[in-house]
Amino acid sequence: MIPSQMLKGTLEGCILKVISFTETYGYEISQQLQAYGFVDISEGTIYPLLLRLEKNGLISAQYRQSAVGPKRKYFSITPAGEVELELFLGHWQELQQAVNNLFQIGGQQDV
Repeated sequence: MIPSQMLKGTLEGCILKVISFTETYGYEISQQLQAYGFVDISEGTIYPLLLRLEKNGLISAQYRQSAVGPKRKYFSITPAGEVELELFLGHWQELQQAVNNLFQIGGQQDV
């Protein structure tokens, strides 16, 4: 299980990525994240992030009738969200490289 503090800074970018695949709703987002290995991420964690992403103009939402119950709020990525997703990926790759360098090379070279 990934500690919540480690997820805190990356989950918004991961949610944007899921939404970038196709228009989707909250429960489906949590299911997709779990399929990729993000276990124990509840809808209660996802919905506040969705609201923040929507408020910041990174995603848009539209209510649609569901075939099996009440209306669902479907999310899609906006052009600003696509830009943010690219920035997130760049930052993630930079962080990943730094951590890998530390754990693979650490102590073997002068910094």
